[in-house]
Amino acid sequence: MALHLTKVAFGATSYEHLEGRLRERAEAGPLFLTTRYLPKRHEEITGEGSLFWILKHMLVARSPILGFGEAEGGRVAILLGPLVRVQPRPKRAHQGWRYLEAGDAPADFGEGDYDAEAMPAALTAKLSALALI
Repeated sequence: MALHLTKVAFGATSYEHLEGRLRERAEAGPLFLTTRYLPKRHEEITGEGSLFWILKHMLVARSPILGFGEAEGGRVAILLGPLVRVQPRPKRAHQGWRYLEAGDAPADFGEGDYDAEAMPAALTAKLSALALI
């Protein structure tokens, strides 16, 4: 069973803003984030795991984790794939990254009864906060 990470999308104001920022960074080269330490459970994450993004206390999207590498200054690079929208789920903000078990991870939009194109992100987030979706 896959293991995931969560991280706050600091400075992003909406899903579209986060998507645009990551797209710009991907155009400049491989998309990655840096962290001080390699996660101890990195072998459980590589391949099937994702980095879930927290925006306004909601898990709203994920980026598949393609692997881990070296970055400048002895830091660790978390190599990321393209952004995938997920069914919003409440999640408290935190510093750095945290583990997320596969059973606690939200499903991608389009799986089940929800369609990402059917509703604006702001409406989806409000409905999810009210536990209506």
